[in-house]
Amino acid sequence: MSEFPGPDLPIRIAGIVHDSIVDGPGLRTTVFVQGCPLKCVGCHNPSTWDAAGGRCSSTHALMREIAANPVITGLTLSGGEPSRQPAACAQLARFAHERGLNVWCYSGFRVEALLREAQHSSALAELLHEVDVLVDGPFQIARRSLEIPWRGSTNQRLIDMPATLNAHEAVPFGSG
Repeated sequence: MSEFPGPDLPIRIAGIVHDSIVDGPGLRTTVFVQGCPLKCVGCHNPSTWDAAGGRCSSTHALMREIAANPVITGLTLSGGEPSRQPAACAQLARFAHERGLNVWCYSGFRVEALLREAQHSSALAELLHEVDVLVDGPFQIARRSLEIPWRGSTNQRLIDMPATLNAHEAVPFGSG
C-alpha cells in the first residue's frame, strides 16, 4: 500500500528545483517536465525539448520530494511542456493542493488552445482544474523582458485558472 493517493504514474522530467523564488510567488518546488514540441527560439530550457531526454521518475517519488520540504508555499510545473504529460502533472497538482500549496503551471500554449484540447482529453481537463495560475503563451525573443514578474516575454499572460474555467474565457490573474 502506498503512502500517496492514486497510482504511481511515470513522468519524464528534466529536473526538480527546491526552494525556487523565481517560478511564482513565495518559496516553491519547481518540477521541470521533459518534452516540448514548440521549440521557441531563445528558450532558456532547450535541453527539455526532447521528449525522450531527461530522466524517468514517478509521481510518488516527486510527491515524496515535495512532502519533504515543509516550508514551501507552492508547486510550479514548468518545462518542457507540462500539458504534454497531463495525467502525471494533474496528480502532482492535486497532491500539492491537498497539502495546502498553490499550483502554478507554465505552458507555451495559449489557454484558449489548451481549453479546446481539454474537451477531448480528460487528463488535460483535470490538470487545468488543478492549476491556480497558468503562465501561458510561447516565449518570444523579440518581446523578451526582464521587467515583468514570472514571465520571459511580454506576450505571456498570467491566467487565473479557476476564474477562467468559471467564465469560459481567459481571466487575468489579479484582475478581481
